[in-house]
Amino acid sequence: MATRQKLLDSAGPVFAQRGYYSATVREICKRAGANVAAVNYHFRDKLGLYAEVLNQCARAAPVEQMRAALDQSGSPEDILRDVIRARVQGLRKDAFPNWYLRIFAHELTEPTPAMSRLINRVSRPIYHRLLELIAKIIGVPPHHTKTKLCAHSVMGQILFYVFAGPVLTRFSPELKMTDEMLDQIANHIADFSLAYLREISRDAKKPRDSAIEVKHARPATN
Repeated sequence: MATRQKLLDSAGPVFAQRGYYSATVREICKRAGANVAAVNYHFRDKLGLYAEVLNQCARAAPVEQMRAALDQSGSPEDILRDVIRARVQGLRKDAFPNWYLRIFAHELTEPTPAMSRLINRVSRPIYHRLLELIAKIIGVPPHHTKTKLCAHSVMGQILFYVFAGPVLTRFSPELKMTDEMLDQIANHIADFSLAYLREISRDAKKPRDSAIEVKHARPATN
């Protein structure tokens, strides 16, 4: 195996265990059986190595599947359902090693510049397209606060299973992340989300309440 790949394979678990700031190049190189200078040669520095580990994690996520779902033609509701399904299917047990999630858990408490760059390059474009999709459903501009809150609620339901999945199976063993269960979870999130989004859409189309107009009208004079 090439030295570069050995460094990546060794770096992932170390960063996951210790976090970026506490991990050392020396420990990573020792695990990889490589000289310390190899990190500088292949990745420029520790941050470069960490950035490539994050890229590896991103490639394991269903990014392309989500983009494909967003690119298809169809009703906004159907597209949203397919986007949710694509993301939830990425939770399959064979999708990525369990240390991937531990790296992102470290990022929640100790953010790094590498994660910011990854978000700008990969996640932000998908996020903006999700805002546009939800805006079409609820009839509110994409960058309206209401649209963003709706998008965050959809994302939050998915992330709950991303981070809490292992714990949930202890409460309810039947919630193992099988393909069938992931389909069920995706449909539930879509049904739950669309029910609320359609309600907002209906409210947006309602004429202004006449009672409000009466309240602000001048009292009649004799």
